[in-house]
Amino acid sequence: RPFSSTFVPVAIGLMILGCTPIAPSSGAPQTGNEASTATTTLNVSAAASLTEAFSEIGADFAAAHPGADVVFNFAGSNQLAAQIGAGAPVDVFASANNAQMNIAVETGRIISGTQQTFARNRLVVITPSDNPAGLSTLQDLAQPGVKIVFAASEVPVGQYTLDFLDKAAAEDALGAGYKEAVIANVVSYEADVRAVLTKVSLGEADAGIVYKSDVGAAADEVVQIEIPDHLNTIATYPIAALHDSPHLEPAQQFVDFVLGPQGQQVLADYGFVAAQ
Repeated sequence: RPFSSTFVPVAIGLMILGCTPIAPSSGAPQTGNEASTATTTLNVSAAASLTEAFSEIGADFAAAHPGADVVFNFAGSNQLAAQIGAGAPVDVFASANNAQMNIAVETGRIISGTQQTFARNRLVVITPSDNPAGLSTLQDLAQPGVKIVFAASEVPVGQYTLDFLDKAAAEDALGAGYKEAVIANVVSYEADVRAVLTKVSLGEADAGIVYKSDVGAAADEVVQIEIPDHLNTIATYPIAALHDSPHLEPAQQFVDFVLGPQGQQVLADYGFVAAQ
């Protein structure tokens, strides 16, 4: 499904990927003045882990820029990069790692060097709030019979998870055979980080690994187990406007808003690490 993802409309109007916005229905004929104030719809493709933070940023941006309507496409960064390569109408791309941003740059739709880091993140292990498997340490993930869900390796958080296991294996920090034992407990690999969060919060798995910023979306349903810095990965989130956007100026304004004080504060409120 090349364009399967979640759309979150912000401000005025609804839009389906590939279709034109539906004009507001007022019951009265539009005048020339009304036409001149038509909205500009920005299509922003953003990593699934940005759902809550970017939804708020989009509303703030629309409030600060009358006439701007931001429509979000949230999914795994690999899916979004593939959509850009397939020609999807995208004005701004916000990825959860540089690798998928680089893939988007290689399509020719983003000018190399225009991407900017706007946030960072880190990994945590989560368990359901009732923690039926009784997990309390990283070592517990290797116990036989523990049901673990990871994101697929094609998704940034999935690769970061494997990097954590590689570091643990290289240092023998969590015991011999730790990586192999944990992998043996994985019951599914999910399409994005929010699918991991959902399965764990619903009790369909004993544990999973997500970004720290994701925990706020299910704070009452999950418990965290911290991953120490020497085993963790600091995820880097780049953003860029697509140079073939028909709305390049407002697209760049949105990028600047994310990088500015108001956007950075919202990201911090949702648990992201500052870009600088």
